[in-house]
Amino acid sequence: MRVDAHHHFWDPARATYSFLTDELASIRRPFGPADLAPLIRAAGIDATIVVQTRSSVEETEELLATAAATPFVHGVVGWVDLRDPAAGDTIARLRAGPGGDRLVGIRHQVHDEPDPDWLRRNDVQRGIRAVGEAGLVYELLVRARELPAARSVVASMPDVRFVVDHLAKPAIRDGADPAWDAAAASFRGLPNAWWKLSGLVTEADWRTWRPADLQPFVDRVLEVAGADRLIFGSDWPVCLLAAGYDQVVLTAEELVEGLSADAQAAVFGGTATRLYGLAIDSS
Repeated sequence: MRVDAHHHFWDPARATYSFLTDELASIRRPFGPADLAPLIRAAGIDATIVVQTRSSVEETEELLATAAATPFVHGVVGWVDLRDPAAGDTIARLRAGPGGDRLVGIRHQVHDEPDPDWLRRNDVQRGIRAVGEAGLVYELLVRARELPAARSVVASMPDVRFVVDHLAKPAIRDGADPAWDAAAASFRGLPNAWWKLSGLVTEADWRTWRPADLQPFVDRVLEVAGADRLIFGSDWPVCLLAAGYDQVVLTAEELVEGLSADAQAAVFGGTATRLYGLAIDSS
Protein backbone atom coordinates (compact mmCIF):
# COMPACT_ATOMS: atom_id res chain seq x y z
CA MET A 1 0.00 0.00 0.00
CA ARG A 2 1.26 3.48 -0.88
CA VAL A 3 0.88 6.16 1.77
CA ASP A 4 1.15 9.94 1.65
CA ALA A 5 2.11 10.54 5.28
CA HIS A 6 1.90 14.33 5.27
CA HIS A 7 -0.71 16.65 3.83
CA HIS A 8 -3.12 19.32 5.08
CA PHE A 9 -6.72 20.46 4.82
CA TRP A 10 -7.80 24.03 5.59
CA ASP A 11 -10.47 26.63 4.95
CA PRO A 12 -9.47 30.29 5.47
CA ALA A 13 -13.15 31.26 5.42
CA ARG A 14 -13.71 29.36 8.66
CA ALA A 15 -10.49 29.99 10.59
CA THR A 16 -7.35 32.14 10.64
CA TYR A 17 -4.12 30.58 9.39
CA SER A 18 -1.27 32.91 10.28
CA PHE A 19 1.18 31.25 7.92
CA LEU A 20 -0.98 32.03 4.88
CA THR A 21 0.65 35.39 4.21
CA ASP A 22 0.38 37.40 0.99
CA GLU A 23 3.39 35.49 -0.35
CA LEU A 24 1.23 32.38 -0.16
CA ALA A 25 -1.88 34.00 -1.64
CA SER A 26 -2.14 31.33 -4.36
CA ILE A 27 -2.97 28.68 -1.73
CA ARG A 28 -5.05 30.92 0.54
CA ARG A 29 -8.28 29.12 -0.29
CA PRO A 30 -10.11 26.01 0.93
CA PHE A 31 -8.52 22.60 0.38
CA GLY A 32 -10.37 19.47 1.41
CA PRO A 33 -10.77 15.75 0.70
CA ALA A 34 -12.64 16.31 -2.57
CA ASP A 35 -9.66 18.27 -3.91
CA LEU A 36 -7.10 15.64 -2.90
CA ALA A 37 -8.99 12.49 -3.88
CA PRO A 38 -8.38 12.65 -7.66
CA LEU A 39 -4.73 13.57 -7.12
CA ILE A 40 -3.90 10.58 -4.93
CA ARG A 41 -5.87 8.29 -7.22
CA ALA A 42 -3.83 9.42 -10.24
CA ALA A 43 -0.57 9.03 -8.29
CA GLY A 44 -1.40 5.55 -7.01
CA ILE A 45 -1.61 6.60 -3.36
CA ASP A 46 -3.90 4.39 -1.27
CA ALA A 47 -3.96 6.11 2.12
CA THR A 48 -2.97 9.41 3.71
CA ILE A 49 -2.19 11.13 6.99
CA VAL A 50 -3.51 14.67 7.48
CA VAL A 51 -1.44 17.00 9.65
CA GLN A 52 -2.42 19.98 11.79
CA THR A 53 -1.72 23.56 10.70
CA ARG A 54 -3.00 25.56 13.70
CA SER A 55 -2.32 25.46 17.44
CA SER A 56 -5.90 24.43 18.02
CA VAL A 57 -7.54 21.43 19.66
CA GLU A 58 -10.69 22.41 17.75
CA GLU A 59 -8.85 21.95 14.44
CA THR A 60 -7.70 18.53 15.62
CA GLU A 61 -11.30 17.58 16.41
CA GLU A 62 -12.36 18.73 12.95
CA LEU A 63 -9.58 16.75 11.26
CA LEU A 64 -10.52 13.61 13.20
CA ALA A 65 -14.15 13.99 12.15
CA THR A 66 -13.04 14.52 8.56
CA ALA A 67 -10.85 11.42 8.72
CA ALA A 68 -13.74 9.37 10.06
CA ALA A 69 -15.81 10.43 7.04
CA THR A 70 -13.03 10.08 4.45
CA PRO A 71 -12.02 6.51 3.56
CA PHE A 72 -8.54 7.37 2.32
CA VAL A 73 -7.51 9.40 5.42
CA HIS A 74 -6.15 6.75 7.79
CA GLY A 75 -4.34 8.99 10.26
CA VAL A 76 -4.36 12.44 11.87
CA VAL A 77 -1.40 14.25 13.40
CA GLY A 78 -3.08 16.78 15.65
CA TRP A 79 -2.19 19.43 18.21
CA VAL A 80 -2.49 19.69 21.96
CA ASP A 81 -0.93 22.21 24.34
CA LEU A 82 2.16 20.33 25.47
CA ARG A 83 2.68 22.78 28.34
CA ASP A 84 -0.71 21.96 29.83
CA PRO A 85 -0.40 19.51 32.76
CA ALA A 86 -3.61 17.92 31.46
CA ALA A 87 -2.21 17.24 27.96
CA GLY A 88 -2.62 13.50 28.51
CA ASP A 89 -6.26 13.99 29.42
CA THR A 90 -6.81 16.06 26.28
CA ILE A 91 -5.32 13.29 24.16
CA ALA A 92 -7.58 10.74 25.85
CA ARG A 93 -10.63 12.92 25.18
CA LEU A 94 -9.69 13.30 21.52
CA ARG A 95 -9.28 9.56 21.15
CA ALA A 96 -12.69 8.97 22.71
CA GLY A 97 -14.41 11.39 20.32
CA PRO A 98 -15.50 11.08 16.68
CA GLY A 99 -12.64 9.72 14.58
CA GLY A 100 -10.45 9.33 17.65
CA ASP A 101 -9.11 6.01 16.42
CA ARG A 102 -7.43 7.95 13.58
CA LEU A 103 -5.25 10.02 15.95
CA VAL A 104 -1.68 8.81 15.32
CA GLY A 105 0.50 11.74 16.35
CA ILE A 106 0.87 15.21 17.83
CA ARG A 107 2.79 18.21 16.45
CA HIS A 108 3.61 21.80 17.39
CA GLN A 109 5.14 24.51 15.17
CA VAL A 110 8.38 24.57 17.14
CA HIS A 111 10.27 26.54 14.49
CA ASP A 112 7.89 29.48 15.09
CA GLU A 113 8.78 29.70 18.78
CA PRO A 114 11.20 32.58 19.63
CA ASP A 115 13.24 30.30 21.89
CA PRO A 116 15.39 27.77 19.96
CA ASP A 117 15.48 25.65 23.13
CA TRP A 118 11.69 25.55 23.51
CA LEU A 119 11.75 21.76 23.30
CA ARG A 120 14.02 21.61 26.35
CA ARG A 121 11.42 23.25 28.62
CA ASN A 122 10.36 20.96 31.44
CA ASP A 123 6.66 21.50 30.78
CA VAL A 124 7.08 20.80 27.07
CA GLN A 125 8.99 17.61 27.77
CA ARG A 126 6.28 16.51 30.20
CA GLY A 127 3.76 16.97 27.38
CA ILE A 128 5.88 15.00 24.90
CA ARG A 129 6.12 12.16 27.42
CA ALA A 130 2.33 12.19 27.62
CA VAL A 131 2.22 11.82 23.83
CA GLY A 132 4.51 8.80 24.03
CA GLU A 133 2.59 7.27 26.92
CA ALA A 134 -0.56 7.48 24.80
CA GLY A 135 1.20 5.42 22.13
CA LEU A 136 1.35 8.32 19.66
CA VAL A 137 4.19 9.67 17.54
CA TYR A 138 5.58 13.15 18.25
CA GLU A 139 6.41 15.10 15.09
CA LEU A 140 9.20 17.66 15.14
CA LEU A 141 8.54 20.74 12.98
CA VAL A 142 11.99 22.29 13.25
CA ARG A 143 14.80 23.85 11.28
CA ALA A 144 18.56 23.73 11.87
CA ARG A 145 18.20 26.28 14.68
CA GLU A 146 16.03 23.93 16.75
CA LEU A 147 17.64 20.61 15.75
CA PRO A 148 20.12 20.51 18.67
CA ALA A 149 17.27 20.79 21.18
CA ALA A 150 15.29 18.24 19.19
CA ARG A 151 18.20 15.83 19.23
CA SER A 152 18.53 16.24 23.00
CA VAL A 153 14.85 15.42 23.54
CA VAL A 154 14.90 12.43 21.19
CA ALA A 155 17.96 11.01 22.97
CA SER A 156 16.44 11.56 26.41
CA MET A 157 13.15 9.80 25.56
CA PRO A 158 14.05 6.48 23.95
CA ASP A 159 10.52 5.13 24.48
CA VAL A 160 8.92 7.94 22.42
CA ARG A 161 8.84 7.71 18.63
CA PHE A 162 9.78 10.95 16.85
CA VAL A 163 9.42 12.04 13.22
CA VAL A 164 11.38 15.00 11.84
CA ASP A 165 9.08 16.75 9.38
CA HIS A 166 10.39 17.93 6.00
CA LEU A 167 13.94 16.71 6.83
CA ALA A 168 14.05 19.73 9.21
CA LYS A 169 13.69 22.16 6.30
CA PRO A 170 17.29 22.54 5.07
CA ALA A 171 18.15 25.74 3.20
CA ILE A 172 18.03 24.06 -0.20
CA ARG A 173 17.73 27.33 -2.11
CA ASP A 174 21.18 28.30 -0.75
CA GLY A 175 22.74 25.17 -2.19
CA ALA A 176 24.18 24.13 1.18
CA ASP A 177 23.26 24.36 4.84
CA PRO A 178 26.27 23.61 7.08
CA ALA A 179 24.33 24.16 10.32
CA TRP A 180 21.61 21.75 9.20
CA ASP A 181 24.18 19.23 8.01
CA ALA A 182 25.99 19.15 11.35
CA ALA A 183 22.79 19.00 13.38
CA ALA A 184 21.29 16.25 11.21
CA ALA A 185 24.46 14.20 11.55
CA SER A 186 24.09 14.29 15.34
CA PHE A 187 20.98 12.07 15.02
CA ARG A 188 23.09 9.14 13.84
CA GLY A 189 22.42 6.07 15.92
CA LEU A 190 19.15 7.26 17.46
CA PRO A 191 16.74 4.36 16.93
CA ASN A 192 13.58 6.31 17.80
CA ALA A 193 13.83 9.01 15.11
CA TRP A 194 12.34 8.89 11.61
CA TRP A 195 12.48 11.54 8.85
CA LYS A 196 9.81 12.71 6.42
CA LEU A 197 10.73 13.04 2.76
CA SER A 198 8.36 15.99 2.42
CA GLY A 199 8.25 19.74 2.01
CA LEU A 200 11.53 19.96 0.11
CA VAL A 201 10.33 21.65 -3.08
CA THR A 202 9.22 24.72 -1.14
CA GLU A 203 12.61 24.95 0.61
CA ALA A 204 14.20 25.17 -2.84
CA ASP A 205 13.71 27.98 -5.36
CA TRP A 206 10.01 27.67 -6.23
CA ARG A 207 10.52 28.49 -9.90
CA THR A 208 13.85 26.93 -10.86
CA TRP A 209 14.34 23.90 -8.59
CA ARG A 210 15.36 20.53 -9.97
CA PRO A 211 15.49 17.12 -8.25
CA ALA A 212 19.28 17.41 -8.25
CA ASP A 213 18.98 20.39 -5.90
CA LEU A 214 17.20 18.21 -3.33
CA GLN A 215 19.31 15.06 -3.72
CA PRO A 216 22.28 15.97 -1.46
CA PHE A 217 19.98 16.61 1.50
CA VAL A 218 18.09 13.36 1.00
CA ASP A 219 21.35 11.48 0.63
CA ARG A 220 22.62 12.99 3.88
CA VAL A 221 19.58 11.78 5.81
CA LEU A 222 19.85 8.35 4.18
CA GLU A 223 23.46 8.22 5.35
CA VAL A 224 22.57 9.29 8.89
CA ALA A 225 19.32 7.40 9.42
CA GLY A 226 19.04 4.73 6.74
CA ALA A 227 16.34 4.00 4.19
CA ASP A 228 14.13 2.27 6.75
CA ARG A 229 13.65 5.59 8.58
CA LEU A 230 12.51 7.68 5.61
CA ILE A 231 8.79 8.32 5.01
CA PHE A 232 7.17 9.97 1.99
CA GLY A 233 4.80 12.91 2.41
CA SER A 234 3.56 15.37 -0.22
CA ASP A 235 3.03 18.43 1.99
CA TRP A 236 0.04 19.22 -0.24
CA PRO A 237 -1.30 21.87 -0.70
CA VAL A 238 1.79 23.81 0.46
CA CYS A 239 3.74 22.02 -2.27
CA LEU A 240 1.60 23.77 -4.91
CA LEU A 241 3.72 26.88 -4.44
CA ALA A 242 6.49 25.03 -6.29
CA ALA A 243 5.06 21.86 -7.84
CA GLY A 244 1.89 19.91 -8.54
CA TYR A 245 1.00 16.82 -6.56
CA ASP A 246 2.03 14.45 -9.35
CA GLN A 247 5.38 16.20 -9.73
CA VAL A 248 6.08 15.91 -5.99
CA VAL A 249 5.40 12.17 -6.07
CA LEU A 250 7.51 11.61 -9.17
CA THR A 251 10.36 13.68 -7.71
CA ALA A 252 10.33 11.69 -4.47
CA GLU A 253 10.45 8.48 -6.49
CA GLU A 254 13.45 9.81 -8.39
CA LEU A 255 15.22 10.84 -5.18
CA VAL A 256 15.14 7.29 -3.83
CA GLU A 257 15.43 5.34 -7.09
CA GLY A 258 18.90 4.15 -6.06
CA LEU A 259 17.43 2.16 -3.18
CA SER A 260 16.30 -1.46 -3.46
CA ALA A 261 12.72 -2.16 -4.47
CA ASP A 262 11.91 -3.22 -0.90
CA ALA A 263 13.41 -0.02 0.51
CA GLN A 264 11.47 2.13 -1.94
CA ALA A 265 8.27 0.34 -0.97
CA ALA A 266 9.05 1.07 2.68
CA VAL A 267 9.57 4.78 1.98
CA PHE A 268 6.27 4.98 0.11
CA GLY A 269 4.10 3.22 2.64
CA GLY A 270 5.54 0.31 4.55
CA THR A 271 7.37 2.34 7.18
CA ALA A 272 4.48 4.76 7.71
CA THR A 273 2.01 1.91 8.05
CA ARG A 274 4.10 0.28 10.78
CA LEU A 275 5.20 3.44 12.57
CA TYR A 276 1.75 4.99 12.82
CA GLY A 277 -0.10 1.71 13.18
CA LEU A 278 -2.34 2.43 10.21
CA ALA A 279 -5.21 -0.01 9.81
CA ILE A 280 -5.01 -0.54 6.05
CA ASP A 281 -6.91 -3.36 4.41
CA SER A 282 -4.55 -4.83 1.82
CA SER A 283 -7.07 -7.39 0.52
